[in-house]
Amino acid sequence: MNKNLALCCVLTFIFNCSAFLYSQQKKFKKQATSEFNDSVKIVTKRLGLNVNTKFDEYAPVITADGLQMFFTSKRPFTESEIKKNKASKEKIYLSIRKSDKEEWNPAVPLQEVINQTMRNVSNIAVTNDGQKLLIYFDDEGNGEIYESELIGNNWTEPKSLGFPINTEYHESSASYAPDGRTLYFVSDRKNGMGGRDIWMSTRMPDGKWTTPINLGEPINTPQDEEGVFFHPDGKTMFFSSKGHGGKGGYDVFVSVFDEGHWSDPVNIGEPVNGPGDDIFIVLTANGKKGYFSSSAESGKDKDIYELEFIPNFKLKNKGPKLALVKGIVIDADTKQPIGANLQVTDNQKNEIIGNYKSNEASGNFLISLPSGKNYGLNVSAEGYMFHSENFNLPDSAEFKEYFIQIELKKLKEGTKVVLKNIFFDYDKSTLRSESFPELNRVVELMQQNANIKVEISGHTDSKGSDDYNMKLSQARAKSVVDYILSKGIEPKRLIAKGYGETQPIDTNDTEEGRQNNRRVEFKVISMD
Repeated sequence: MNKNLALCCVLTFIFNCSAFLYSQQKKFKKQATSEFNDSVKIVTKRLGLNVNTKFDEYAPVITADGLQMFFTSKRPFTESEIKKNKASKEKIYLSIRKSDKEEWNPAVPLQEVINQTMRNVSNIAVTNDGQKLLIYFDDEGNGEIYESELIGNNWTEPKSLGFPINTEYHESSASYAPDGRTLYFVSDRKNGMGGRDIWMSTRMPDGKWTTPINLGEPINTPQDEEGVFFHPDGKTMFFSSKGHGGKGGYDVFVSVFDEGHWSDPVNIGEPVNGPGDDIFIVLTANGKKGYFSSSAESGKDKDIYELEFIPNFKLKNKGPKLALVKGIVIDADTKQPIGANLQVTDNQKNEIIGNYKSNEASGNFLISLPSGKNYGLNVSAEGYMFHSENFNLPDSAEFKEYFIQIELKKLKEGTKVVLKNIFFDYDKSTLRSESFPELNRVVELMQQNANIKVEISGHTDSKGSDDYNMKLSQARAKSVVDYILSKGIEPKRLIAKGYGETQPIDTNDTEEGRQNNRRVEFKVISMD
């Protein structure tokens, strides 16, 4: 993709929003309308009393679907402060809503394990799914980044990200990449380009962080960078800088990561960037709403504002395409939610995109993915058979949301699942390399459950002769078994069985039905 074209497209939303934002820096009304180049109307509003108070509210961060908002407030927190109507130390609050067309519900403080009474506590980032929260503590004046995870309905005690993220220097803002493993953060540590720079580190499977890498040019400068926000599209980064030129102080810039390089940062312009410090704005995944804080209306206390396109006007976004895959994981028998591990694979590249979790209390999960690709989704939980899905996200210029309900079956004799990410060439029994991640999960399951014996069965549609289909299905089942045996599983634990067209699970009168019938199944035949 042409970098300038991609960047221009990504900026469309920001420039449209910024025209109105600039006018409001001088004087906010509770709701007002503006136009940008006579083509797009934008509504901005100060969020109501369910979010804002007469005290400071600021630093909004949102989940990718725009249905959860965490923010920092100095409203009264302790009983004494409430009685005296006195400002508190910084604390983190959460407001939710059921859809982006509804108002935000009354904000509630996070649990005391987060909002520790005697400390200033501020949120700085949240993962796309709302399952992890980055928190800023500044107890000793050097500023450090902590993390808390939502387990069921409870937040864990915040843990310092530790070295090499936190150092004796100052670490302030940060943002997760969509994979939830890569962290972009700001630090004024040594060996940078000067002042505060943006750095990047990845959390390894053992929980340790890789040595942070300075993003270097063209992102960082000898002066300060701050307020990093990584968009759910996985390519676009917004940040503030004093070193790229502008109106004065910090200005907001945007850069797109394309073909292994960051594009030259673009100042989003005078409507957003004024003579003061302009540091932070966050966007929803669909690019149609933004959130920021400002003291423009009162001139003193900060409030949170929302930007939104008027429904009659549609944003023409030809930039990086994005889809949100939302869903729930439940027990196939009881229909109760399950906390499960989810792994997404790009089947064309045979590459793991990321590892995620469903919430054990709700079963919900949310994953942001580029559209226009074929993905494999593997879902596993202790005591259950893993579940696989294969899905295409159409190459659409529009933002899309998809919903998947996953029902996990207990691991017991007779349990059967379709292996949906096993691929063969047409009329062949040779496994394609895209099948290997799925087969490796079968191997792992059998290694973890040394007592189970399994039948691998091959099935075809009704095209071709009965004899041909039987031979093809047997050959494909054998190819799968041979791969599993090559990984050290004992032969006595596996049976390859071809059923040809004798056990259809769908009609053979449509292409979709025939595709469903062409499958490989995994069945537990014994747990002795």
